[in-house]
Amino acid sequence: MLGTAWPLYLARDLSSRDLTGTGASHSACSRGVGERFHRRTQLPEAHGGAHWGSGVVDEPVRWRFPFAIAMAAGRAARTRLNGLFAVYKPPGVTWIRVRDTLETLLLKELNSLEQPTVPQQVRFLPTTVEGNAGKELTLTVTQVPVLAAHPLVKGPEFTHLKIGAGHRLDTKSSGVFVLGVGHGNKLLTDMYNAHLTRAYTVRGLFGKATDDFSDTGRLIEKTTFDHITGDKLERILAVIQGTNHKALLTYSNIDLKTQEAYELAVEGLIRPMEKTPPLITAIRCLQFAPPEFQLEIQCLHETQQYLRKIVHEIGLELKSTAVCTQVRRIRDGFFTLDNALPRTHWNLQNIRNSIKESKIKVKVELQRSLSHQARSGKRHTDMDQVAESELHSTEGTSVSDLTQNEITTC
Repeated sequence: MLGTAWPLYLARDLSSRDLTGTGASHSACSRGVGERFHRRTQLPEAHGGAHWGSGVVDEPVRWRFPFAIAMAAGRAARTRLNGLFAVYKPPGVTWIRVRDTLETLLLKELNSLEQPTVPQQVRFLPTTVEGNAGKELTLTVTQVPVLAAHPLVKGPEFTHLKIGAGHRLDTKSSGVFVLGVGHGNKLLTDMYNAHLTRAYTVRGLFGKATDDFSDTGRLIEKTTFDHITGDKLERILAVIQGTNHKALLTYSNIDLKTQEAYELAVEGLIRPMEKTPPLITAIRCLQFAPPEFQLEIQCLHETQQYLRKIVHEIGLELKSTAVCTQVRRIRDGFFTLDNALPRTHWNLQNIRNSIKESKIKVKVELQRSLSHQARSGKRHTDMDQVAESELHSTEGTSVSDLTQNEITTC
């Protein structure tokens, strides 16, 4: 407790020791201390004497310091970092390094904020003064800092931030990278369960083939590409999109003849609600200037390596070869390039603003997607219950009975 030093406690301790350094008797020391303890201890006005009127203290002093308030303010600054935000990940950098860099920068800025002043506490310290009988022991009211709360003793206020990563990007890729801090880590889980689509721009180069489908891999083969035209490329892209669209409907488990399917199609919510192989929902050519070309791909459950392989397969379908020169994510769910903070804006204020601006959008989009997932799950449960009830109703019935029932119905 702050300010727990109390004269009676010191009197018991001092009465058994020679604190004068002159060999004075214990009784003299005790007598000098006792005389002063029987008097009221006068406190300076700066310590609150003017507030108490008489300026004296008869009971142990309990002080209220602004330290607790400052601690609460510091925690409030941390709680403001709760939500989702997006940064722009440059190529050639791992996603772990991006996350660790952000954590280091945020901790540095949080700890550089104005720190609360070190709280003070009142102590009654023994001192010796010259008196009629020589040196006498007396007590002086002194205000001293609480060393346990000193920054050099307790260390930095913030030592760890819980920052989670959303859908990751490999080292060669760049673009929108979503992160969650504090309670935003739970939102990352909701975002994953919502199975939102992501969009990429992918650049390719005809005439080469490598072992990892990228332009930096080991060269395997060189081919010609003069026969490739824009129309041929568009036909291949149409085939890819048609094939993936059929797979998308299959994994979505939706009857296209129902009103629900129409409403989901209008809202753009036709997509699988569980983990599936990579699916391409849309693909188109943005630029065609042989040997270079650029595609825009919208997909689900993909990896960047899968997109590079798509470029490779496009080259094979066109009777040539192709390598991927760039994979850039331009949208991750409801986060776009406009929401992604560039490297020069990775600081506490910009991240707070980004979390605040995206808060409502994140809440609305997640509720819309997860409510569709809940409806889809309920529909599948009802279908399973109907099938199970039909199965139970036919238990114990022979094949001949079933056939006879069908004939009677007809």
